[in-house]
Amino acid sequence: MVYQIGIPEKNISMTQLYNSFWRRNLLVCFIGSFSTVFAMTLMLPFLPLYVEELGVQGHAAIVQWSGVAFSATFITAGLIAPVWGKLGDKYGRKSMLVRASLGMAVTVSLMGMVTNIWQLVGLRLLVGLAGGYSSGATILIAVQAPRERVAWALGIVSCGVMAGNLIGPLAGGWLPDLFGIRNTFFCAGALIFLSFIMTLTLIREDTPKYINTTTKMQVSWSQLPARFVIVSMLCTGLLLMLANMSIEPIITVYVRTLVNDPAQITRVAGYVMAAAALGSIISASWLGKLADRIGHLRIITLALAIAGLLLIPQAFVTSGWQLIILRFLMGLALGGLLPCIAAVIRHHVPEGMIGSILGYSVAAQFAGQFIGPLIGGVIGGHIGMRAVFLATSVVLLLGAAWNFKLHRNSVIR
Repeated sequence: MVYQIGIPEKNISMTQLYNSFWRRNLLVCFIGSFSTVFAMTLMLPFLPLYVEELGVQGHAAIVQWSGVAFSATFITAGLIAPVWGKLGDKYGRKSMLVRASLGMAVTVSLMGMVTNIWQLVGLRLLVGLAGGYSSGATILIAVQAPRERVAWALGIVSCGVMAGNLIGPLAGGWLPDLFGIRNTFFCAGALIFLSFIMTLTLIREDTPKYINTTTKMQVSWSQLPARFVIVSMLCTGLLLMLANMSIEPIITVYVRTLVNDPAQITRVAGYVMAAAALGSIISASWLGKLADRIGHLRIITLALAIAGLLLIPQAFVTSGWQLIILRFLMGLALGGLLPCIAAVIRHHVPEGMIGSILGYSVAAQFAGQFIGPLIGGVIGGHIGMRAVFLATSVVLLLGAAWNFKLHRNSVIR
């Protein structure tokens, strides 16, 4: 069975008509994605301390409310992502970036003024609804970058996201000591506001007047020529985030079994988490460029297979440094995966639906981020830590097998 993938040539891509600004837009999106993710992850190290400052007492309650406050953003962001994507298709992607950066700047700043835990959770829910800068940047660049360079360009955006994820928690460990917790929120809000100014003044999204509404191709889901492939990409993104997030929350617990000195546990756990992010930063743009040349599905299949195999020895390591090296190699393997998924969707969805479908892709990834820790916690608590790595390995290898089959049975690159 062959799946004919692609958009007919007569449906001329709007990208060819207004992508003259895409390089500058890419730079702004990189900076904006980095700064917004940096500001959002900045609070990770001191969130439990802030929760305690807001009046929550008892270790169990502090841990529980910290988890609720942190995950609240992912829930609302995942639910609203398809809506923002559809509105971006209708009113322009720049307007969505302006909205996201301004909304995040205001809500993050307000977090420094809360007086109880409910207000903090409410603002975390609100920032999920108002935010979504990095996903909006992905959609804008996916539309504007030349088709033959789209995975490389999306890899650059992904580098900004991963760099923010890496540096944010590190900075969050020492900024409160310098400025105080509440002032740190104000600093984060100011940083996002600078991204808002850059987005408003520097990003260009000019659509020629002769492009009318019919050119945007208001195509229904049933008319898409590549529905099976699109669903496969959504599922691949969900499986990737599920696999990653099933492990991340138990890293510290696992490191405790590998490190003899209790004082070194959190430090080694931080190195382990940073190693994977660093590997992804290094490989994201390079793998994207390679995928543009040899095919996106090939890279997706190889990345899932290599990462799945690397998870097996992680279940049997005997020292923290072994785990750090393996997590770094796994980060290298997975760095270009999300850009390739977005590139496949971008290549096979009409212009008028790119935002909507990529919005669903973001929602699927957020679903994986939400479900992963639950599954990892259940497996780790009832079977053991090593079982989490092995189960996650099986998930990624099954994903690799599915994408290999998809590649063999289609003409998609």
